[in-house]
Amino acid sequence: MITIRKYAAIDIGSNAMRLLIANIVEQKGKETQFSKSSLVRVPIRLGQDAFTVGEITEENIERMVDAMKAFKLLMKVHKVEKYMACATSAMREAYNGKEVVDLIKKKADIKIEIIDGKKEAAIIASSDLHHLLKNDQTYLYVDVGGGSTEFSLFTEGKIVASKSFKIGTVRLLNNMVNDIVWQEIEKWIKHITEDYEQINMIGSGGNINKVFKMSGKLQEKPLSYMYLNSQYAFLNGLSYEQRIAELGLNADRADVIIPALKVYLNAMKWSGARNLYVPKIGLSDGIVKALYYNKI
Repeated sequence: MITIRKYAAIDIGSNAMRLLIANIVEQKGKETQFSKSSLVRVPIRLGQDAFTVGEITEENIERMVDAMKAFKLLMKVHKVEKYMACATSAMREAYNGKEVVDLIKKKADIKIEIIDGKKEAAIIASSDLHHLLKNDQTYLYVDVGGGSTEFSLFTEGKIVASKSFKIGTVRLLNNMVNDIVWQEIEKWIKHITEDYEQINMIGSGGNINKVFKMSGKLQEKPLSYMYLNSQYAFLNGLSYEQRIAELGLNADRADVIIPALKVYLNAMKWSGARNLYVPKIGLSDGIVKALYYNKI
């Protein structure tokens, strides 16, 4: 007998907001299966507000409320039984973040939790990551967002180090990351990886997913440092308009994809990783699994 349940995750990031509705298939004697039923992405760049003026503007608050009302209706139509909404870097840093959370609860009846970088990394780690990790290998997991980047080192299938840095695509676009932050990241990565001979990298986030999709590679195949470096040079050589018109990138992806690649390339260089694996996982997937297994 098969039981199908529906859970949802709302990820309120610095570059966009996402609603993931997942099918959870339970069958006696078999491992529970998770599959995507629906994914809706709304390009509201909260980081542009939070990192430059320190608050979410009235216009974006209105857009957020409308999006949350729509998400609420979609969850109702899909008969979602359980959900969690998490807000990350931009809402953490906006001084009116708590006020916006209260307003959305009142107007859209959606409860949002503003989480820190440590909890964000832990939720992502509770996704399908364990299926990808080979016990005899060491992996540096890098999740690049709009406002922050989470780094985790896995060895023998377990996290041995984890840190969140205030470096993200929206911050980089606004020239809000100085050399000191880059130096801190370099020092930290070199320190945590120095005892390991070989490092593989795992990348997550909308930008690296897009680069991987453009590569046409099979899901389990990695991207090489050389390939990523050539893609970085190629994309950098195109104008913003060309990236939209010729490559079909979304307007809110065409600018942030370049600073994202810069973070991944530097992390590979400093860790000595030659290959980058791009599984289809992220905060939304982690929320669904963490909810299901009562890890939140």
